[in-house]
Amino acid sequence: MQLPQAKSFEAFLRLEKGLSIASVEAYLQDLKKLHQYMEIHEINKSLSQLDLRDLQLFITYLNELELSINSQARIISSLKSFFRFLTIEDIIKNDPSLLLSAPKSARSLPTVLTHQEIEQIIAAIDHSKKEGIRNRAIIEILYACGLRVSELTNLKISNTFLDVGYIKVIGKGNKERIIPIGEEAIKHLKFYLQDRMHLTNIKPESEDILFLNRRGGQLTRNMIFIITKDLSKKAGIKRKVSPHTFRHTFATHLIEGGANLRIVQDLLGHKSIITTEIYTHLDMNYLKETIRMFHPRNR
Repeated sequence: MQLPQAKSFEAFLRLEKGLSIASVEAYLQDLKKLHQYMEIHEINKSLSQLDLRDLQLFITYLNELELSINSQARIISSLKSFFRFLTIEDIIKNDPSLLLSAPKSARSLPTVLTHQEIEQIIAAIDHSKKEGIRNRAIIEILYACGLRVSELTNLKISNTFLDVGYIKVIGKGNKERIIPIGEEAIKHLKFYLQDRMHLTNIKPESEDILFLNRRGGQLTRNMIFIITKDLSKKAGIKRKVSPHTFRHTFATHLIEGGANLRIVQDLLGHKSIITTEIYTHLDMNYLKETIRMFHPRNR
């Protein structure tokens, strides 16, 4: 991390606080996230020049990225340690993080599933039933691509490019974005497409819709909620799980794994985000590499 105080802060954490190498690395990764945020928003200050408002806006940004409450709280703890270090070293006079509050549980975002819970949900799918192949593909896509439920139900076969590992999604405001899809999700999507070819009752208006119900029509949002709820119950997960839980988990796992904040923002399709008109300004291979390196299903 190319930050002026990074080396001395690292020494402070190891020698003064006695933290392990893994803990120190986590602290430095949190500082790196702050630095990435400053670059994205063109904040022309050094870290030592930031004020409370800057830090509050950073936490708001993490919240919009759907990073879990626990992760946000940990980042705040890292920031507090860093600015306390700056005051100890007389680099700054006033600590801007003193009044920086951790997220309130009442405002908590949806549940984040653990890697093990994702595997439990997948294991709960009954592949002997016809809808099992479809449901496996749905869960894999939700977790691999971080789609909104409406984006999933409206996903078209003509917008899946499995030979090159991408899907095209129509998001909010009719904005398009391209999302890399991992090998595991591609495999199960191909299984489903093979099975879908045998359906004889597909409605004309649903011929290009990817995920269909047993009557050959487009799946509803409500049906996706029922599928995720039933599978989480069968998996023994007591917390509330919805389709959005997988989107939230997708974002959290990527960021916790070390993915660049801007890339995660792009993948989620949030405002100030890439659309098809500006794809020439992005390296699509970098997006694909981000998914490959930092998404748990690809390790």
